[in-house]
Amino acid sequence: MERMQDVRLFIRVVDLGSFSRAAAELGIGQPAATKQIAQMERRLGARLLHRSTHGVSPTEIGLLYYEKCKLIAHHAEEARSVAALLQSQVQGGLRVSTSVGFGRRVLAPLLMQFMQINPQLQVDLSVDDRYVDLVEQGVDVAIRMGRLADSSLGARYLGINPWAAVASPEYLERHGGVQHPDELARHEALVYSSVQGDARWHFAGPEHQAATVAVRGRLRSNNLSTLSAAAREGMGVAILPWYVASADVRKGRLVALLPQWSLPAQEIHAVYPSPNLVPAKVRQFVDWLQGKFGPQWWNDVR
Repeated sequence: MERMQDVRLFIRVVDLGSFSRAAAELGIGQPAATKQIAQMERRLGARLLHRSTHGVSPTEIGLLYYEKCKLIAHHAEEARSVAALLQSQVQGGLRVSTSVGFGRRVLAPLLMQFMQINPQLQVDLSVDDRYVDLVEQGVDVAIRMGRLADSSLGARYLGINPWAAVASPEYLERHGGVQHPDELARHEALVYSSVQGDARWHFAGPEHQAATVAVRGRLRSNNLSTLSAAAREGMGVAILPWYVASADVRKGRLVALLPQWSLPAQEIHAVYPSPNLVPAKVRQFVDWLQGKFGPQWWNDVR
């Protein structure tokens, strides 16, 4: 079948009875328009237009072809309208990826709220602490913590994910409190093996001083729920994201240590396969998420 631009040109030439007027309307030169129609006739092996000093008119074959071209152009316009409509609505499937702890505690409840607002949306939430290739895995949007490495992806900043050093009241009663990060070297550490420098914990003080502590402990895990459970059981000091620790701190099961010192916070980003042609379901989901990570957002996590 002819290219759509050739089809549209042929339709307008017949409608207007003029190469020059059709070319001007479509923003091309008359020689180019004449050449395109001539090439169309050669490919079809038939003359489509009578050319005279009085103008242009379709041949018998050209008139039949004109009617078919109008039908094709109409269907193409309908297809574009459907695509534009789908692109403007939150519906269809949305595949989302994030880490295990954040997915279970934070993103899953937010997704359920978004699905209630958008009843035509179907969500596939995948949680994995390993790096996921968005294109290879067919992911529409991922929520990632920390520095972004792949600049070819589309991304939107959502907020900050802060961390805290915590221990149970029972552990602190047995082993004493912590007044300075250096004191953690003598404590039993519950080491998260994925981020925050592994067994070297980095703190920033109230006057911008830095402290790096090499910690030791019998329990290491890449699972935040395991470490928070161990901390509640009085097995040692853990560093946890505030979204993991906040509920236990509010209920008195954990105590936040070193309130004047801070651990490195992570940026939270929504990441999608391309910065261009972002589907409406992704764009509107990310827009909605941006309002969910304001100051102290972790206190809303249950």
